[in-house]
Amino acid sequence: MSNSINEAIAHNVYFEGKVQSLGLETAKGKATLGVMKKGTYTFSTSSPEKMVIVSGTMEVKLAGANLKEYSEGEEFDVIANTSFDVICNSDVAYLCYYG
Repeated sequence: MSNSINEAIAHNVYFEGKVQSLGLETAKGKATLGVMKKGTYTFSTSSPEKMVIVSGTMEVKLAGANLKEYSEGEEFDVIANTSFDVICNSDVAYLCYYG
């Protein structure tokens, strides 16, 4: 086991600290593992994203779609260059794959 660190872990902070994530490389490519505090948020994408709910429940309104609830273990896809709305009624943990 090596103690050397090749690069720092990216730490992203949004919405005054209410949404935070850590970057990682996975077998599926770049991803972030994050937490959203209770609240309503709008996110924009520059590349396709796959969101996987790790813990909790969120309501999501994707471009051109109705509001839909997603819970632990469920996932949804977001197309590139769009925005989507998220409503968290409690804390939610997620994994987001990019590309």
